[in-house]
Amino acid sequence: MPDTIVYRGNGNIYLNVTNRCSCDCDFCFRSFTSEVFGSDLALSREPTTDELTREIELAFLDGPADEVAFVGMGEPTMCLDVVLAVTEWLTARRLRSRLVTNGHGRLLNPGVDVVASLARAGLDAVTVSLNAADPEVYDRLCRPMFSKAFREIVLFAQSCAAAGIATTLTAVDLPDADPDGCRAIAEAVGASFRLRAHVPPPESRTDPTAP
Repeated sequence: MPDTIVYRGNGNIYLNVTNRCSCDCDFCFRSFTSEVFGSDLALSREPTTDELTREIELAFLDGPADEVAFVGMGEPTMCLDVVLAVTEWLTARRLRSRLVTNGHGRLLNPGVDVVASLARAGLDAVTVSLNAADPEVYDRLCRPMFSKAFREIVLFAQSCAAAGIATTLTAVDLPDADPDGCRAIAEAVGASFRLRAHVPPPESRTDPTAP
């Protein structure tokens, strides 16, 4: 079977551009499954811009979508050139685009003005995974490959909001996440905030039929 690089869910079209990530989050579904919305997101290789745009066109044959979002089983900005090229392609066709990211884009692409590049490409929205209200808890929950990543995430979100990109900070609903503290950070940088449901491994669920 070919790799799933474009899939649908929640009325959106999602783009699975990489399985690589700069975090090893304690709560990530990657630790127990590669399936999302019935699609297996494990990649044998990373897709090209042409492959993604071709699959997006095919996905639209099945009906309209609210937006096209970069969100798969890895950190999209590890393939920044592809993200920018596909975003430009979407913008030219007046299709709404959104990036779901851990906020490490500038750390992963040193020397690149990542936010300015995203804004020039026409990115409409960005969802940034904050997941904690202080760096110590963030490091423990998300295990980033970079030191001082928490500060960079906050600055990245602030820069996105200042660039006119609709910005949302999120946190997983965990005891240590401190949603109120995360919401305060979001408000301070000009972003909105959303609390995401925690999806535990199947064997730890009290109701085995729960999604």
